[in-house]
Amino acid sequence: MKSIDEEKTAALEALLSKGGKACIAVHTRPDGDALGSGIALKLYLQERRGIQASLILPDPAPATMAFLCKGVDIIAASENPAAAKAAIDGCNLLFLLDANTFTRTEALADMFRTSKATKVMVDHHINPDVASFDLLFSDEDISSTCELLYWLLRKLEHGDISAIPARSLYSLMTGMTTDTNNFANSVCPTTLTMARELLEAGVDREDILLHLYQEGTENRLVSWADMLRHHLHILPSGISFMIMNKAMSDAYGIEEGDTEGLVNVPLRVSKVKLSIFVREEGGFFRVSIRCKRGWSANKMATQYFHGGGHELAAGGKIFIPGDIPDASAMEGYLKDIAARFLQNQGRNQL
Repeated sequence: MKSIDEEKTAALEALLSKGGKACIAVHTRPDGDALGSGIALKLYLQERRGIQASLILPDPAPATMAFLCKGVDIIAASENPAAAKAAIDGCNLLFLLDANTFTRTEALADMFRTSKATKVMVDHHINPDVASFDLLFSDEDISSTCELLYWLLRKLEHGDISAIPARSLYSLMTGMTTDTNNFANSVCPTTLTMARELLEAGVDREDILLHLYQEGTENRLVSWADMLRHHLHILPSGISFMIMNKAMSDAYGIEEGDTEGLVNVPLRVSKVKLSIFVREEGGFFRVSIRCKRGWSANKMATQYFHGGGHELAAGGKIFIPGDIPDASAMEGYLKDIAARFLQNQGRNQL
């Protein structure tokens, strides 16, 4: 982890001292890290700084994260575009969290770009869009945006985390837990230090784990079992893939967030080095990629799936009919991509 820049922190402090109204934006299909950081910052700005803050999600939060969002005023732009526009138009400070570019907010991107508000990014993805922001806190060598935001807020409070609202600390622990897959991925010494400090501050980690991992639906469990039993393909190359088309998704009764984490499971098999999960959503398939050290999920996502991310975790899309003629062509397409990936670059050390 890079140290938090003193000059940038002072600049942010100066912006916060002016007060006014703030907007907080996160990426589409918000996950635990996006929601955790967004909620934590919103509550910090409101309760600690007296700044009116609007949290804008391009899409509604998944039901699996309802516990985190409970009691927090959140604008889902797809459901209430007028409220989202009014909040953006009326703010003087605009934060983008857990995204390296406004493009990841999709339909809201132009509105954010053309806003006259001062723009601040806090993110942990590679290749940040530096030119679009007035102030940038970016560190790809950190577990999550929630961890980066924790250290930033801690620095703003001169190390006194008791000044940060308890609900903000709970949200930051939640987002960091989800983005590390409960400390299985992307953990560095500062991640464990953060966890220790939050536990000492009274954050109820057991409550977080209960909500995250012990409140799933029966449909979710059955769908995972069926996907792993009947739809997991493991190629001789060490690349695995699973395909969930719309008919399967509808039959399982899948809701947003229900497949979160499924892509990680094949990596428990020793010969699997890179895992791909694709799920059909209208005119495209959403792609999730996870891999073991020495392989690059980011390279695969960037070059073949219109996406990107981190070395060990990335995502993208496969378009119909842009990439494949219809959903039935997906299996052959993934096998072709796997072969091309290995031939052209494959593992990082090749």
